[in-house]
Amino acid sequence: MPGQDIAVRDAADPISASADIGAPAASSLSGWPEEHRDAARTEHRAHSLEQEVREAFLPDAALSVAAEQFREREGQTAMAVAVARTIQGGGALVVEAGTGVGKTFSYLVPALLSGERVLLSTATKTLQDQLFGRDLPRLVDALKLPVRTALLKGRASYLCLHRLDLARHDASLPERGSPRTLAKIEQWSKATRTGDLAELPGLDERSPLIPLVTSTRDNCLGAQCPQFKACHVNLARREAMAADVVVINHHLFFADLAVRESGMAELLPSVRVVVFDEAHQLNETGVQFLGVQLGSGQALDFARDLLAAGLQQARGLADWQQLAADTERAARELRLVVGKQWAGAKLRWSGHAPEGVPADAWQQTLEALHHAFDQAARALDTVSEISPDFVRLHERASQLVERAERFATRCASGSVRWVDVGTQVRLVESPLDIADAIRNRVLKVGSQADPEARNRAWIFTSATLGDDPALRWFTEPCGLQDAEILRVKSPFDYARQAALYVPRQFPKPSDPSHSTEVARLAAKGAATLGGRTLVLTTTLRALRTIGDAMKRQLEHLDAASRPDVLVQGEWPKRVLMDRFREGAGPGRSGCVLVASASFWEGFDAPGDALQLVVIDKLPFPPPNDPLVEARSQRLESEGRSAFGDYSLPEAAVALKQGAGRLIRRESDRGALVICDTRLVAMGYGKRLLAALPPMRRLEAEAEFEATLAQLRGDASVD
Repeated sequence: MPGQDIAVRDAADPISASADIGAPAASSLSGWPEEHRDAARTEHRAHSLEQEVREAFLPDAALSVAAEQFREREGQTAMAVAVARTIQGGGALVVEAGTGVGKTFSYLVPALLSGERVLLSTATKTLQDQLFGRDLPRLVDALKLPVRTALLKGRASYLCLHRLDLARHDASLPERGSPRTLAKIEQWSKATRTGDLAELPGLDERSPLIPLVTSTRDNCLGAQCPQFKACHVNLARREAMAADVVVINHHLFFADLAVRESGMAELLPSVRVVVFDEAHQLNETGVQFLGVQLGSGQALDFARDLLAAGLQQARGLADWQQLAADTERAARELRLVVGKQWAGAKLRWSGHAPEGVPADAWQQTLEALHHAFDQAARALDTVSEISPDFVRLHERASQLVERAERFATRCASGSVRWVDVGTQVRLVESPLDIADAIRNRVLKVGSQADPEARNRAWIFTSATLGDDPALRWFTEPCGLQDAEILRVKSPFDYARQAALYVPRQFPKPSDPSHSTEVARLAAKGAATLGGRTLVLTTTLRALRTIGDAMKRQLEHLDAASRPDVLVQGEWPKRVLMDRFREGAGPGRSGCVLVASASFWEGFDAPGDALQLVVIDKLPFPPPNDPLVEARSQRLESEGRSAFGDYSLPEAAVALKQGAGRLIRRESDRGALVICDTRLVAMGYGKRLLAALPPMRRLEAEAEFEATLAQLRGDASVD
């Protein structure tokens, strides 16, 4: 039932330990009408699975072997039973499971015990690797099930042997260290079975070499590739098709929904249970893939591949250098016509040209880009029989021609258009949400085309899905208003484990001194705790300001006791997380991590590694973002409040995610500081405070300092 708390319902409607309660014994069904017999069998199977799931979560059952320090949690079992019920009956279930519930086992156990074919989707490749490499193997072994599992990622995660061969002969590698990195990849390529680049130690995930040794939908040669039989992508897809449980990520799911390219079109119809973990990211992930994009970087990549293939395989048959030069020139003109903009700017585009860009110059640049793509397509058509590389390049050119034509016309109804500005520019046309796609193309509500869709079980779960009982923040943009809504509270004793401090005497968020004061407070806390501090910022500008200021603030400490200040962007995310966790080890001076964006979620540092989380400002969505603006305008046109129905829920969910970094286990202790006086001065602050875990409140700076001293003492004792 929408908005109903699962724990309350289970307490009021307990399920008997008898496996056949609610359904007659199978042998007694012979005299019943067929439709009644089918319903009775379904109910019997449901109770059987639910009972099996309940038994698995008993203190001395299989899970005590699979999970370290396992103990029975009422919320975890209740969620698992709800998932089992949905698996048996089909339909959609949305579960908000607070931190510490153990939601991973809550959906894995019933999914595995059901015997159905299962698709699991996570938010990131890191979580995907954790699920496949740790959680699934433990459970499969503990439950003693003959289950075959497979891991499936997008093309960019796998080494492309054909592209690796091309890179060997590329005279224009992007950086000085590339030959050494390329040699390392070549050596690894001879030993790897999967080709998953995540398995290659020391490879920087930001390396500009990665795009040269991986394929995309644009440059993959498919069955015409000389390395097709040995292709790692195809191997991963074959294993996925043969597996009982397949682990993917949201990006891969929506990429396939948009272009039917990843092999999911064959996989999904055979799956009966689909689980989206970290489902709060679904909408923002989906809109990235369900729209249309054209970028100057995309054009430059095409020009590079065009020139390389032309000179290597068809020299003299076309003026490849001129064609590539024309494409590069048009791409650079596209960037130049936008003019000087701050990095990360998003230019509104509601008319013939983006805001601040001369319409005539913009249209001329788009026409030049269209002409360059068209000329390249014509030349490639004349040599397509020489090599499969030219067939694929011709398809890319034709697609680029179509996109250039689309962006020369007005934006489609129900979508929003803008230009992302950085070193390159990217033209984007996006739907406002994924509701239509989920209802019509995933759940297929009311569709007669796929009768199996009505019997499929869809599980959507996350620790944070909204700040109201109906979880409208999540269900509305995802088209899930008709789904069953269940909420399971965190088992943590937040009043005992954590404290919340909102400094009353603090600069307003708009004050130029705000970031400096955040750095001062955080540095003071880090000095007391010996690091163990995470500072979350709402902007990259604040990130740099606070990071630099904290380094200066901590310079006066002795080198032996001075915490290291790590700033997002200085190292790959994985390296930053590992260094932060290691900083709390014996003989270490501790670490401070100043981060933004993706570190608000998915960062896990349990135990004493993290005892202080500082949030600089309330994370409201940027009002000048074109997508935010369009969503707000739509709500206003419907007579609703853009602030109350969009901006405030967005901030509440982001705030819950950030606060969730602090307490990860029953034994954790810590303090959360939110350096934004609006939380206690504005009327809407009560709603945001209610969305946070029920931590005890600290009213004065002296209380805050005493709490830090106690945390430091507790850590020393441990």
